[in-house]
Amino acid sequence: MAKILDLQAETRTQSGTAVAKRMRKAGTVPAALYGRKVKPTSIQVHGKTFSKLLEGSASDNILVSLKIAGAEDQLALVQEVQHDYLRGGILHIDFHAVAADEEIHANVPVVTVGEAKGLKLGGMVEAIHHEIEVRCLPKDLPESIQIDVTNLGVGQGIHVSEITFPEGVTCRLAGDVVIVMCEEPKVEAEPEPTAASPAAGAKAAAPAAGAKAAAAAPAAKAAPAKK
Repeated sequence: MAKILDLQAETRTQSGTAVAKRMRKAGTVPAALYGRKVKPTSIQVHGKTFSKLLEGSASDNILVSLKIAGAEDQLALVQEVQHDYLRGGILHIDFHAVAADEEIHANVPVVTVGEAKGLKLGGMVEAIHHEIEVRCLPKDLPESIQIDVTNLGVGQGIHVSEITFPEGVTCRLAGDVVIVMCEEPKVEAEPEPTAASPAAGAKAAAPAAGAKAAAAAPAAKAAPAKK
C-alpha cells in the first residue's frame, strides 16, 4: 500500500512569475492545495525535500500529510508536478486534498510477474493497459497492481475479472476488459521468387531473331551467280 509521507508546507500570499522565480531561487517550490471540501490555498514546500520524496516513491500516486503551520494536518494526493525540463527542477505542484474516510480514484501501474509459458513457444507478453483505474480509501491505495502471467499461453489474455485486487480496492473497468495478452509469434512471409513473364520472353526473342536475319542478309548477297 502507498505510504503516507509527512511534508512540511507554508502558506503564501504572493503569486506571479517574478515571485515564483524568487521562490525557486531560494529553494522553495510554489504549490496549490484544493479539494471538494477544502478552500483552495496557495502554499510552498521545500524543493529538495519534495524531490527526494519523488525519487523514493515507487509509484506516481504519492500520499502526503501536509503539515501547514497554524492549521491541521491535511491528507493530500500529489495530483500534478510541473518540471522544468530545460533548466531542471520543479516549477509547481498541485495537491488534491482527500479525506481518510472517503474513497479516491487513482490510476495504478500494472506490473507483470512470472514467466509466461507462451514465451517458450515464441509468444510475447504485452500489457494492453499499462495502468488500471481503481477506487479505494487513501490508506488502501496500492503502489501497483501485480498480475501473475505464469500460466498465460500463446493467444491468451488476462481479464479484469481474473485479477486479484488488494483488499478494499476495486477496479473501475469492466470485468471482460483484457489487461495483459500473450501475442502469437509473428511470422515474416518469405518473398516469392519472380518467374520470367512469357510476354517478356517473347520480346527478348524478337530482337535476337532480327539480329540473326540481319547477319545472314550480306552473306546471301555475296554468293556468286550460277552460269
